[in-house]
Amino acid sequence: MHFITGGAFNGKRKWVKKHYAADHHLWLSAYESADLIKSSHEDFPAVAVLEGLEKWIHTKIDPALPPDTHRQNVINQIVPWLEWEKADSHRKLVIIGTDISKGIVPIDKRERLWRDITGWIYQDLVAQAERADVIWYGIEQTIK
Repeated sequence: MHFITGGAFNGKRKWVKKHYAADHHLWLSAYESADLIKSSHEDFPAVAVLEGLEKWIHTKIDPALPPDTHRQNVINQIVPWLEWEKADSHRKLVIIGTDISKGIVPIDKRERLWRDITGWIYQDLVAQAERADVIWYGIEQTIK
C-alpha cells in the first residue's frame, strides 16, 4: 500500500496520476461521493486509488462513540482493500488523505474528534504502508 498525504490543493491527485498509469487504475473519490466499501465480487484494474480518506472519516464521526471504535471501523473498511492488494503481486492500493492536523484546533467537539481520529488512522496506515509520501506544493517527499 502507498499512502500519500499533504495539504489541501497541494497537488496530491496530480502527482498520483503522473506516478501511476492513468489507464490502468480505479479511482474512488470521497469528493465525488464514492463509497469506501469494497465489494468482494468486483473486478478492478491493477491500481486502486482511494482519495479523500479524511472526508470518508468525517462522514462517520459520532461523538457518542469512543474514538477507538471510529478508528477500528475505518480500518475495518480498508482491510478488504489491503487483502485485495496482497492477493496479487501486480496490484497496488494507493490511499490519499489530506493533512488536517495543522492550524488552529477546532472549538467544536465533533471537529476535534475528526481531526484526532484522522491523525490516528493515518498513523495506522503509514505503519502498514510499503511507501508513504508527503506532497507539498506539488513536490514529493518520501517519508517511508
